[in-house]
Amino acid sequence: QVQPVESGGGLVQAGGSLQLSCANSGSMFRVSWYRQAPGLQRELVASLTSDGSADYADFVKGRFTISSDNAKNTVYLQMNSLKPEDTAGYYCYTEAGPFEFGTWGRGTQVTVSS
Repeated sequence: QVQPVESGGGLVQAGGSLQLSCANSGSMFRVSWYRQAPGLQRELVASLTSDGSADYADFVKGRFTISSDNAKNTVYLQMNSLKPEDTAGYYCYTEAGPFEFGTWGRGTQVTVSS
């Protein structure tokens, strides 16, 4: 697999919004967003499978939305009502098949100020 490339991170005030993008090689079985804050483990934020089903971590339900533009081979993470605790590096993880190892992107930093 080609390594996915994340973009769209930045500094935003609490209550604001950001949209992250994950450009990938296309035709993925599943694309997921994870995040990792300093000193903490990487955690799943949201995932989107090729059948269109999406799953979200409880701490982002109602605030974040994962979507895809297949023509652009890009998966988005729309993040609204951001909180300081959302501050983390956000990483895209792509899986070409259900039984294949996936590929991590290098991440994009999101910082939410209070």
